[in-house]
Amino acid sequence: MNMSQTEIKKKVVILGSGPAGLTAAIYASRAQLEPLVIDGPQPGGQLTITTDVENYPGFAKGIMGPELMNEFRAQAERFGTDIINVWIDNVDLSQRPFTLYGKESQDSEEVTTIIKAETLIISTGASAKWLGVPGEEPVPEGLGGNGVSACATCDGFFFRGRPIVVVGGGDTAMEEATFLTRFASKVTLVHRKDSFRASKIMQERVLANEKIEVLWNTEIKEIYGTKEEGVKGVKIFNNQTNETSDFPTEGVFIAIGHKPNTELFAGVLEMDEVGYLKTEGRTMKTNVEGVFACGDAQDSYYRQAITAAGTGCMAAIDAERFLAEHGETEKVTATNW
Repeated sequence: MNMSQTEIKKKVVILGSGPAGLTAAIYASRAQLEPLVIDGPQPGGQLTITTDVENYPGFAKGIMGPELMNEFRAQAERFGTDIINVWIDNVDLSQRPFTLYGKESQDSEEVTTIIKAETLIISTGASAKWLGVPGEEPVPEGLGGNGVSACATCDGFFFRGRPIVVVGGGDTAMEEATFLTRFASKVTLVHRKDSFRASKIMQERVLANEKIEVLWNTEIKEIYGTKEEGVKGVKIFNNQTNETSDFPTEGVFIAIGHKPNTELFAGVLEMDEVGYLKTEGRTMKTNVEGVFACGDAQDSYYRQAITAAGTGCMAAIDAERFLAEHGETEKVTATNW
């Protein structure tokens, strides 16, 4: 394979194209900063594997996740955002302009892309941890987004009056199971051990809830159903008796945690123990001047499309003000946004 190299220079580079990254792009491009968005491995973020989105303001009848992200993308491009699909495998944040190194294949040729950025907005998101069992893959290969979810707040509403399963044993699983009792006829909490690792108060709430049943020492080996009807059941395995059986359910919520996609910045940007990027006060500033973080790469608490978009807006405004303070662009008044 032939190899070549290309170099791009930008005032604002946005790494990630989910709700946070594309909102940052909309604001930065309207400020005439001509931002560059780098798609990464999942263009559009997690909403591209979500079916109905009913909790994003402005869509009274709901909207499909991929369609919503197409709207975000078109709006960003309308104001002059450049979007490229490059896999970034190395970054140098030791001096400005920052340098990002990426690779892509074009017509049997491997192209090394070097991107120089006066400011960098990190919106690489977070990925839900999955079980790795048949049936949980995103549609159309599996039932992900069609009865299988990793977000109770996002999808619980769709399971009104229906029996569902929640998988996990930590605080997240306890919170999800308790929340889902508002909608589901019954919640079965499946845990592979004989005790929870969740905090005591969270365990007590779950165990005292009449709508929640716990299956201890139990693992899910498969999620099955149909494309037309969604999830119909799971194959469960009792790791004490070695028995496998079918368990009927109409929804499966995986609640075993999330992992922020921030490995690229390990040892350079400040993170918490899980890997979420730390930001300064009410801003999106990281510990490196000129680098900002937003969306699920920075937010371990809310993890919603609307909050990600909000922090994307904040990161863009922070980046514009940083450039103005360093004499690299004229200050933009609030009315321009």
